[in-house]
Amino acid sequence: MSTPDPRDEIVEHLPALRAFAMSLARNSAQADDLVQDTIVKAWSKFDKFQQGTNLRAWLFTILRNTFYSGRRKASREVADVDGVFASTLATKPDHDGRLAMKDFEVAFAQLPDEQREALILVGASGFSYEEAAETCGCAVGTIKSRANRGRAKLAELLKLDDNESMELTDQSTMAVLASNARSAG
Repeated sequence: MSTPDPRDEIVEHLPALRAFAMSLARNSAQADDLVQDTIVKAWSKFDKFQQGTNLRAWLFTILRNTFYSGRRKASREVADVDGVFASTLATKPDHDGRLAMKDFEVAFAQLPDEQREALILVGASGFSYEEAAETCGCAVGTIKSRANRGRAKLAELLKLDDNESMELTDQSTMAVLASNARSAG
């Protein structure tokens, strides 16, 4: 029996890649471009993928590296410092948690990139700490520390008490915040 081709599994990772790209780029068009660039790079470099290893982690690593490479290149461009242009590109969710979600987005945007990245990987994307550490190229303890500091800072920014939860219908956001109650106690 032949080994299945990992290229056949790429489609099932697209939603998670898109969510991670959105967390990094904070712009849906840029996130879509980032996912597309990731898939093109992965497809053209599949000979470098080691059969039997974690395809999702490999794809997330490519996406992350692509994002930060692009960010370094863009450092010479004029930035949207006050966020006026970027705020016009975001679409607010039309559900009962819209205001809470807006509060979360504002608070989440205030976190350092490393903490935001750790929370998305571990909380929203379901990566283990080990997978997230491998994706980010750092130690497991570093990822744990970043995630815990990020959760604590989010709770502080959102003025959440230990026993209080944020009511949102968005499951990815709830996953990030749910760990705060466990780690704060």
